[in-house]
Amino acid sequence: MNIKVTNPYLKLSEEFYNLETTQPLKNAYLIDLNLELSEEIGLNSLSDSDFLKLTNGEFLLDGAKPFASVYAGHQFGHFVPQLGDGRAINIGTIDGWHLQLKGSGITKYSRDGDGRAVLRSSIREYLVSEAMHGLGIDTTRAISIVGSKHRVYRGEWESGAVVLRASKSWIRVGTFEYFYHKGMYKELAKLIEYTILESYSHLSNREDKIALFFQELVAKSAMLVASWQAVGFNHGVLNTDNFSIAGLSIDYGPFAFFDDYNRNYICNYTDRGGRYSFKNQPNIFKWNLSALALTLSKFVDISILKEIIEEFDTIYLDRYLDLISKKLGLEHREKDDYSLIEELLSLMETLEIDYTLFFRTLSYYNKDQEPLLKLALYHNPLKDWLNRYSKRLELNSRDTKSDMLQINPKYVLKNYMLQDAIDLAQRGDFSLVKDLLKIAKNPYIEHEKLDRYSKSTPQEYKNRKLSCSS
Repeated sequence: MNIKVTNPYLKLSEEFYNLETTQPLKNAYLIDLNLELSEEIGLNSLSDSDFLKLTNGEFLLDGAKPFASVYAGHQFGHFVPQLGDGRAINIGTIDGWHLQLKGSGITKYSRDGDGRAVLRSSIREYLVSEAMHGLGIDTTRAISIVGSKHRVYRGEWESGAVVLRASKSWIRVGTFEYFYHKGMYKELAKLIEYTILESYSHLSNREDKIALFFQELVAKSAMLVASWQAVGFNHGVLNTDNFSIAGLSIDYGPFAFFDDYNRNYICNYTDRGGRYSFKNQPNIFKWNLSALALTLSKFVDISILKEIIEEFDTIYLDRYLDLISKKLGLEHREKDDYSLIEELLSLMETLEIDYTLFFRTLSYYNKDQEPLLKLALYHNPLKDWLNRYSKRLELNSRDTKSDMLQINPKYVLKNYMLQDAIDLAQRGDFSLVKDLLKIAKNPYIEHEKLDRYSKSTPQEYKNRKLSCSS
């Protein structure tokens, strides 16, 4: 085993991080391994036993210098001047992939926390990371997960777990805020330089590279949240410390994919004001980008940055309408399509229609309305919409069903599915974790043995809310 890692972030000064020591869980065992990703990263020479020890922090790859990063953040709109990797430890970089252990013990930035993660939240993050990737959405990834008999207290005693995560960047808007609000502008300049080299290297030699980097991030972020809205994903806690500087979906806590369509849905029960509700996600993306713009204003005129932010709405709406049009099988956009889409979404909300199941069923539509009408509480309003939709399809020059099947997943990882896997895992059965990973990786194809998870969510499990520790 001769796998070497580098530590490019440690080239920055000590104000950016703290060197740490991993703290292995007691009686740890390997739950699952994402073989495809491990091969892509170059870890395929490791055995299952090696992965257990690596994920549990029992050994390090050659060259590793474990560290935790410092950052600040606006949490539910309130600025917290120092946060950081409180339960995550970085263990090295391979070919641009930054490896990180989540749940591997206390760091300098744990504050009053124990630095641990529990089995239920670790299973959720392990699976959703790959689910988002399988849906074609930019995201951090998950390589492996271990469980243990190590006890962790979260209101009650639970089992500790660790996820080995990988990302092209772990830098957040909150990282920039930390140095800006402390008046550490030299360090902030170094952070900007590092970020551009890491995630926007094609801009490195441009004189206006900071403005251009920000412009690219605004565009990436607008397209990212458009993909969330189109697939029906609610992040739940979009603080600036959970907002990627590389335009990635990051830090999965109380997330949810839609059961029935509900634009006002709030998946985080601590979000009493609905700041991070599904419908508000585009606004929060823009708010977080404005927080970043303030930190960059020491180097770029704020008026230029504000002009760039104003591009967000146009990019977002264009991308969202493009995705929804494709989900509807519309070959090109017509002037009345926006009202067609809005009418459908309103109907889905009123008639309590399962979002994913509706679009998947629509992918097979041949003017037989019965399969779709079965999904609605009341039929007549949907009948009227389907009649309008049928006329709209006549403007297409070809059949778009095959295209629709490639953008309308048969499966998304709804919370009741994840809870089924967690319940079994807490009894020592990890078979459903492994099965749901298969769904996560290939959500557009048939999984005959798991077909029950393509149906509408059972009524008693719909639209549940979760905590930040979920």
